[in-house]
Amino acid sequence: MKLDRKEILKALETITIAGEGKNMVESGAVTNVITFGDEVVVDLVLHTPAMHIKKRAEDDIKKTIHDLVSADAKIKVNIKVETPEKNEIKGRAIPGIKNIIAVASGKGGVGKSTVTANLAVTLAKMGFAVGVLDADIYGPSMPIMFDVESEKPVSILVDGKSKMKPIESYEVKILSIGFFTAPSQAVIWRGPMASKALNQMIFDADWGELDFMLIDLPPGTGDIHLSIMQSLPITGAVVVSTPQAVALADAKKGVSMFMQDNINVPVLGIIENMAYFTPEELPENKYYIFGKEGAKNLAEDLGVPFLGEVPIVQSIREAGDYGRPAALQTASAIETVFEEITRNVVQEVVSRNESLPATEAIKITTMAGCSAVKKK
Repeated sequence: MKLDRKEILKALETITIAGEGKNMVESGAVTNVITFGDEVVVDLVLHTPAMHIKKRAEDDIKKTIHDLVSADAKIKVNIKVETPEKNEIKGRAIPGIKNIIAVASGKGGVGKSTVTANLAVTLAKMGFAVGVLDADIYGPSMPIMFDVESEKPVSILVDGKSKMKPIESYEVKILSIGFFTAPSQAVIWRGPMASKALNQMIFDADWGELDFMLIDLPPGTGDIHLSIMQSLPITGAVVVSTPQAVALADAKKGVSMFMQDNINVPVLGIIENMAYFTPEELPENKYYIFGKEGAKNLAEDLGVPFLGEVPIVQSIREAGDYGRPAALQTASAIETVFEEITRNVVQEVVSRNESLPATEAIKITTMAGCSAVKKK
């Protein structure tokens, strides 16, 4: 069948791009439509570089043409991003660090730090150079989770300047406020003081060459988060949530924070923690204690990738308490779970760096061994 250009334009008038009040034809986002037999090419210009908006626009165009014009249409969507100049909150890059990923959650207690630790060791096992910045100033967990509670960073000279040397554990470099306070000591700091401490751990440390720096953010959306955005060019954000409605409501706010116009950090996706419980004696059974697929559904609603789900397993909690992240358990189900999630995170970083302006000299191969490629 031969497709009618006018029918396609009329169908596209039913689509509104996220963040814009007009439909994509009226707003001028659709710059051209070409038809040839049963083939159609749609040229689209977007004014936001957010990956999820780009993907959603493409999916909406294909679905609308298939539903309203022809189910057999062969559709190609060419998307060009033209970002207007705006007053964004952007920080300066740290030489040698290629990708900076913020791991956030709207609500505390959803396992964000546990997920961060396991992502870090899995990335390290894949051959990446990895660092973790524990930015949860008021509740630092990384020293316990990496079994380095008693360690203290030492000062070294780098190019004539005194720098902190991060603690290393399981091939991951770590800095945390927990290294500088007694285990029983509460950190009672106002925002500016906490921000200053974070900046010291970021810029006054000898991180060396890193493929990934993971930043374990505190729960919520507050001063620490803003300080991180102002200090560093974040490659992307990962949001962790449990499936229950109370946690999802706050996770939605966490995603919204990164998508604010003046922050504009790409959301790499959502991870669902404590997704279900499977008793060891009944391996085929799944009990959805906190609800079923809540974070997955939220990801679909917000148009962001769903990176995977982590079940409730006793060994994950035990491994965190003993200071050996569960993803290090060779040939275990948990190792497989975190490998899949980590590969999804890496793939989203690859896609982000291919489709959006890079933060600083970032190039990663796709899934061929998940190896980093040094810029020549």
